[in-house]
Amino acid sequence: MREDLYETIAALRAGGRRAVLAIVIAHRGASPRKDAAKMLLGEDGARYGSVGGGLVEEEVCREAARLMESGKSRLMTFDLSGIDHDERALVCGGSMQIYLEAILPDPSLFIFGAGHVASAVAAAAGPLGFKITILDDREKYACAERFPEAEVRLVGDWETELGRLAPPESSYFFIATQRPKTDRLCLRFAAGTSARYIGMLGSLAKTDILFDAMRREGVTAPELDRVCIPAGLDIDSETPEEIAASVAAELVAARKNLDLRSMREAVRRVKSGGAGAPSAPRNQPSS
Repeated sequence: MREDLYETIAALRAGGRRAVLAIVIAHRGASPRKDAAKMLLGEDGARYGSVGGGLVEEEVCREAARLMESGKSRLMTFDLSGIDHDERALVCGGSMQIYLEAILPDPSLFIFGAGHVASAVAAAAGPLGFKITILDDREKYACAERFPEAEVRLVGDWETELGRLAPPESSYFFIATQRPKTDRLCLRFAAGTSARYIGMLGSLAKTDILFDAMRREGVTAPELDRVCIPAGLDIDSETPEEIAASVAAELVAARKNLDLRSMREAVRRVKSGGAGAPSAPRNQPSS
């Protein structure tokens, strides 16, 4: 693989972009490309390199688009004998195997608030591979001693610091500030991104008041529907560490493209005594 292809992969990951690397790992007989031929496909449709062109490459590109969403990999086998009599078929007389590997960026988790629960969430998410950024207006809380897992620690005025942030595409957010005003600021910011996950610490009363205020400020219903509040699967969490474990489970589920809404409802149904029983949302302690 040419050096610039490695550089392209690194640049895509650094920018929070997804891609798929296609590699010819085996061939038999005549085929358009030999072993180790490679092609990188970006989520914007850009192609770097080739695995042979024609229908083979078209099918690889279609499958790559699906794999970028799922984050999975796949081995594809192509029969190039033309025995299906497709007039468009690439008839070389041989066969190829192409391995497609999803190239995913390191997930970026932005934690707004530096209280006890935020600290526990950072400790749980760090070993899972999340690149963590902490933001708070209290220097004594948003410090290295409390957040050793954080790559970035920002301290300052909320509006100013939020205005400077440039989250990569498909970032993750956990909001646990001390005041309703900063909750609204952070939620409005997160809702305006292409976030894969927005979780928020909060009680039932806080949710109703907050969402009413957000609607008045112009935040749409679809944007609010993306918010997991209270954050974390409902496992009767009480301590910061228990809450962090439940939030970490949602972060992993979101990274794997699982249906979080269905998961949250299913857990509530199980807790309430069965699939047909009504579910009761829970309250959550403050940060």
